[in-house]
Amino acid sequence: MILVALIVLVINVPFGYWRANVKKFSFQWILAIHIPVPLVILLRFAGDIGFAWYTYVILVSAFFIGQRLGFMLWHRNVDLLQQVSSCLIMDLKRSFSK
Repeated sequence: MILVALIVLVINVPFGYWRANVKKFSFQWILAIHIPVPLVILLRFAGDIGFAWYTYVILVSAFFIGQRLGFMLWHRNVDLLQQVSSCLIMDLKRSFSK
């Protein structure tokens, strides 16, 4: 269960990063929140943790913490870099190449 929660958290970091750079309640903002949901469901099945009520508390918390970490990374990069995109990988590459 802990491993699945950590994977959910890591998966959501790039989506939170993307969400931070788009207009609130826009189509891209909604996609950034909802695209990881099927991945979380697949992880539930693959991890054989089921859908008991206590799993929701842990996985939803991991989901939103990952989104929040991505959001915080984007704001940190805005302060450090001059050009920031919605892509975490490209911005990390740009920051390490300096």
